[in-house]
Amino acid sequence: MKKIRNFIKTTLFGGLLVILPIVLTFFLIRWIFNIVSGMIEPLTMLIMKQPHMQKVIADIISVVLIIVVCFVIGLIVKTKIGRYLFTKIDNHILKIAPGYSLFKETLKQLVGQETKPFSSVVLAKIFANDTLMTGFVTDEHPDGRYTVFFPSALNPTTGLLCHLKKEDVRKIDVSVETAMRSIISCGAGSSKLFEKMK
Repeated sequence: MKKIRNFIKTTLFGGLLVILPIVLTFFLIRWIFNIVSGMIEPLTMLIMKQPHMQKVIADIISVVLIIVVCFVIGLIVKTKIGRYLFTKIDNHILKIAPGYSLFKETLKQLVGQETKPFSSVVLAKIFANDTLMTGFVTDEHPDGRYTVFFPSALNPTTGLLCHLKKEDVRKIDVSVETAMRSIISCGAGSSKLFEKMK
């Protein structure tokens, strides 16, 4: 009976673990889409005043303009004055935003910057069966335990944080960037992880 209860509990939890990130990602994308739509609406309406301009084309032009603005801001941040201003904003304003720090570190991993909040990639057991999850070691403890972060598929800025015994953790000889790309693409390329499993 206990095994059946454990099976039902772990299976249900595993299902929630798959469904919840997808639902959250859907609402996050819709929320971002609504914000972007609201931001570009004035620009879209302005562009649509031009003869023979359709709304779809106007939206595309607006998005391209926003991307160009982001690129220009990125260039400014690379200058000495830009770095100084961004550091001030980053330290006093942006860090207050929920999830900003994790999002920032995750983005750095994706673009291959030097900061490494994750020391290594692992395949680990967190259920009472042989299910393996892709995670990243964030800390190692004197008693041999690992603190491991398991990002959600599609949206790696959310996930689970677990403290696991050494025997439940298998280190993988792949880069953090490779593992992160696999997570974002819903497991595509996971064969590389199993090939390198120690």
